[in-house]
Amino acid sequence: MLILNRRTLAPATDSVALAYDERKRSRLKVRLASGLEAGIFLERGDHLHGGDKLLAEEGSAVVEILAAPEKLIEAVADSPLLFARAAYHLGNRHVPVQILPTDNGGKLRFQTDHVLAEMVKGLGCTVSEAEAPFQPESGAYGGGHRHGDAADEAPDLHDPGHGPHRSVPKIHEFKPR
Repeated sequence: MLILNRRTLAPATDSVALAYDERKRSRLKVRLASGLEAGIFLERGDHLHGGDKLLAEEGSAVVEILAAPEKLIEAVADSPLLFARAAYHLGNRHVPVQILPTDNGGKLRFQTDHVLAEMVKGLGCTVSEAEAPFQPESGAYGGGHRHGDAADEAPDLHDPGHGPHRSVPKIHEFKPR
């Protein structure tokens, strides 16, 4: 079994299609397009995106991660204001959302949830079911998506110089008054 545990920019020699919930997992056993079994081992909290490439531990393969089509809800807004309202209400519920442009408003995709579909429909969006690859926004603190060569190490998010809260020191670093 191949062990995939490092990101790379090298050309892919194989691929695997994963749904969004699978791409969020840091440990996952998969079957590649070639039929080989592989294990994905990433740092906790590290998420994969469609187009990412992982290098096998022994360097024998580079596997491209594909965003697999999955059942989604599409909410189409016919004005920028309606689009902003729908995005606000979904974001307020911490729903992963993919944002797609349209000519006059916007389109939001989210995982199938008929309660949320009724909510955005009630706001005035046109709602339909779709099957498509799901690539939601990373979010305000989701800047962990990065590319580098196979020798790159993942940043230490506990190091005060890295991560989303760089300016906030560790509790033991506060100086007494």
